[in-house]
Amino acid sequence: MEILSEPVPDRLRAPDAARSIAAIAESYERLLGRPLVEPGSDVVLALWRAPQVILAHGTQADPIFFFGNLAALDCFETELDTLLAMPSRLSAEAPLRDERQALLDRVAAHGFFDDYAGVRISAKGRRFHIERAVVWNVSYGAGERMGQAAMFTP
Repeated sequence: MEILSEPVPDRLRAPDAARSIAAIAESYERLLGRPLVEPGSDVVLALWRAPQVILAHGTQADPIFFFGNLAALDCFETELDTLLAMPSRLSAEAPLRDERQALLDRVAAHGFFDDYAGVRISAKGRRFHIERAVVWNVSYGAGERMGQAAMFTP
C-alpha cells in the first residue's frame, strides 16, 4: 500500500490524541516561526502522512512515545501499538542514551534545537544515522508542557 494513502488509525483520531497531535504542530510553529503543516489542513492526517519522520514523547519519568507517523513506523521498523507503548530512550542504543538525554535537556531549557545528528536503532536492531533533526518542546498553547517532538528526513 502506498504510504500516502494509509488511513489515520482510530486511536490517533480520539479527542485526547488528536489534541496532543495538534499541539505538536502548534508548538513547532510557535517556537520555530514556520508552519509544520499547511494552514487549514487536517493536522492529524498531515502529520500521519508526512514524508519526514515525526515522533513525540510525553513527560513521564521514562517518557513514552505518544505519536509516531507512518515514516517513523517504517524507519523504526515497528507497528503503531508497539511504538506507543515504548519508552523513547529505546530509540537510541544504551551507550548513546547519555548523549540523547543531554540533547533533550538542552531542548527543555531552550525550546528547540534544529540541527541534531545522531545514531538511532530500529525495533529490529538496525542502526541508522539521522542528520539535521529538529527537536522541540510540545505544549498546549504557551502553557502546559506535554513532551517533546522530533522530525527528520529518513
